[in-house]
Formats: sequence, C-alpha cells, structure tokens
Amino acid sequence: MPLDTQTQTLLKRLEAIQFALTNDMTPARARARSRALAQWTASRDPEPVAHVEDRRIPGPVGDIPLRIYTPQGQGPFPIFIYFHSGGGVIGDLDSEDGHCRSLTNQVECIVISVDYHLAPEYKFPSAPEECYAATQWIVAHAPAFNGDPARVAIGGMSSGANIATVVTLMARDRGTPTLIFQLLLVPITDYRSPDTSSLKDCGDGYLLTKNDMAWFAQHYFDNKEDRLQPFASPYLAPSLAGLPPALIITAEYDPLRDDGERYGNRLKEAGVPVTISCRPGAIHCFLVPDQLKKALAESAAALRTAFA
Repeated sequence: MPLDTQTQTLLKRLEAIQFALTNDMTPARARARSRALAQWTASRDPEPVAHVEDRRIPGPVGDIPLRIYTPQGQGPFPIFIYFHSGGGVIGDLDSEDGHCRSLTNQVECIVISVDYHLAPEYKFPSAPEECYAATQWIVAHAPAFNGDPARVAIGGMSSGANIATVVTLMARDRGTPTLIFQLLLVPITDYRSPDTSSLKDCGDGYLLTKNDMAWFAQHYFDNKEDRLQPFASPYLAPSLAGLPPALIITAEYDPLRDDGERYGNRLKEAGVPVTISCRPGAIHCFLVPDQLKKALAESAAALRTAFA
C-alpha cells in the first residue's frame, strides 16, 4: 500500500528543511539532530505512569544509567527490558521515553530502559556486553523494585532490537538469565547489508538510507570482520535453537524490512515460536502517531500473552 498520510506529511516536512540522519556528520552532530527529531515527533504531554525512577548500576565500562517505569498495582510485576534505537551511535533514555510509558501502562509491567554507552567512543562489543550485564543485574535484583524474576522479556527498536536478540543468544550460551520473550521492532540482524529487495527499493527517500546504515556501521565497528560475529549479526549465528519466542514487527517502507523477516524465518526453522508482522505504509521506527500507536498496541498484546 502507499505511504500513510501522516508519514507522507512528515517526510515532506523533513525534505523541506533538508533533514538527514547522518549525511557524513560527526557523531556529536548526528546526536543533536536525532534529539531534535525525537522532540519534534514526540507527544507534547508525556503519558503519565505511576512511578518513574532514574538510577545507575555498575557495568563493565562504568555505570549504566537505567530508567525504571512502574505501573499502578501491587505487583510483583513482570519486567520488560528495553534497548533504544540509534545504530549504536545515537539515542538515549529520552529518545523513546514515550514508547516505554505506553508499554508500561498497556501491559501493566515494569519497563526498564537501558542507556548503554555509544560508539565510536565505545565500539562493538561494548554495547551488547553492557546490555547483557544490565539484564543480569535486573533479573538478580528484581524483587528490590517489585519485579518478578521469573517473567522477564527483552526487546528494542532497530539497533536496540539487534542488541536484544544478541542478549538472548548470550543468555542461552552462558546459561543465564532466563528470558521468556523477545520483542524486535524493525531489527537489524545482519550487518553485511545484504542486497535485499527492501534495501534496493527503500534505501533512499524514506528517512533511513543505505548511506546512513553504512555510517552507523563505520562508527559502531572497528573492522569489517567484527560485523560477521554472531553477537553483532545474530542472523549469522550457527544455531538459533533454544531462543525465547519472538514478535518481529517490520515496516513496509523500511530498508531493513527484509532483514527482520529473514531473521524471523531463521528462528522458525530453528523451532522458535515467532510471529512476523509488517506495518503497511510505515517507515523505519514508525515515527508518526498512527503507526507508532498500532505497533505499540501489537507489542503490548504480545507481551501480555507472554507474561500470562
């Protein structure tokens, strides 16, 4: 189907001001542009939740900032651990604050957003190792913030979804912690950037471009060999058996659409229960209210089922 009308309007406005995600910018400049876009597309009135707390926990390269969202009720609550988008180079706790608030209320779970250190200051494998350490800490300390360590799911958006599924691989291979579900929103799972139909058809003109993807990878990795490691490109893992069930939501006009679908099919082949869903008329990260609301509603329904 054609781009939805809200997305068309957003892209025209961005084109009018010659907005670009990277365009050979420095990481600092790209981060500033990303914050501006997040503020532009975010709701003016953040959705209220019962309690929000920022805290720091020890990590392998320094303290890791967390934001803990707690719903109304008695608990103990199930826990959803969330990793933000940004190619491993941009993004922070504020960039997807609205997503976390919405899921907290819709699922009636604790949502914990992890503010991992960014490249190029901290290159791969810093981010996934840090997020694995944060996941271990959260499960071990769940009772302290009224969470249920037996009901922990994990997920994220774009590169955050990459980190989420990598953490499930780490947890499987290292024997801990137990994760019951993974929610992967417009994930990147293969940093080789294979020549898929979606990359050819949607690699320019829909905000995230093929050039942007190359820019992110250039800053995230030290070398091209690192991109082939399963903890970077989980699609290349020898086996995906034993990973938790998954929901993968892609976007029709996203250069990464086929990437997410290919990974979902590999999960199916490995015997992992998985649902692959494509948001028609949407671009990468959804961005506009109508698309984002529907993607979050589908995500919330899947999390409620997993936690039940």
